[in-house]
Amino acid sequence: MAIPGFAANVRILFRDSDVKTMKRYGVDLSSYEDVKARARDIYGRLVDGDMPCDGAWATEALNTFKEWMDGGMLP
Repeated sequence: MAIPGFAANVRILFRDSDVKTMKRYGVDLSSYEDVKARARDIYGRLVDGDMPCDGAWATEALNTFKEWMDGGMLP
């Protein structure tokens, strides 16, 4: 299995409404650099169910994000 990349596999996990909401808090979920810099914090919030605010991600989506982090956070 190929290591996930941000553009192809991770960016699509964030809905446009999530991107818009988080920009108000100074986090651009559509930006590779922002997500890469905050990946551990974002992942922790996803696992805790704090993000997104309307319901937890599916296990498959969480696994993709984790594989992206563990695989070197490719663009």
